Amino acid sequence: MYNSSMTYVALLRGINVGGNRKVEMAKLKLTFEGLGFEKVKTFIASGNVVFRTSAADKVALAKSIETAVEKDFGFHVDVLLRDLPNIEKLVKALPDDWAETKETRCYAMFLWDEVDHPNVLEQLPFNPDIEDMKYLPGVVVWHIKRTNITKSRVLKIIGTPFYKQLTMRNTNTVRKLYDLMLAADKA
Repeated sequence: MYNSSMTYVALLRGINVGGNRKVEMAKLKLTFEGLGFEKVKTFIASGNVVFRTSAADKVALAKSIETAVEKDFGFHVDVLLRDLPNIEKLVKALPDDWAETKETRCYAMFLWDEVDHPNVLEQLPFNPDIEDMKYLPGVVVWHIKRTNITKSRVLKIIGTPFYKQLTMRNTNTVRKLYDLMLAADKA
């Protein structure tokens, strides 16, 4: 049972990558608290912020976060929001062995609305002999053995217009975000 106030995770795209677009997590937490959000918690420097709010319009909410981040950090960052029920469905749909380990890589590619549709897999150049791809509403999950990474064509999407409409997190991060969202959801 979820509270009337909603628990979200904000996924910030393209921060703290290769020393560029640096965002300090403690300052980012203050940015979110300054917007009036409650139970704000950041997780790792890739830009994951769990928070609670009574605001229900995800588009307006994302825009207000983008505006605040640009004001506080001096550059625009695209923000993708997912609520607790959405992340819960994703985590429950993930096979247990689809995880980031010494042997495997497993990423959730969170999709912006413009590219979120079941035939999105047709835009991804993957090889079913060496990697698995699974579409779920709002996300594509990619699973591959580390020994096959160099044979994969999926990473060729980096830098393409399609790539700019997604943000990736490994599935261990997704599972941890789910745990943090559950904790924040408890009143």
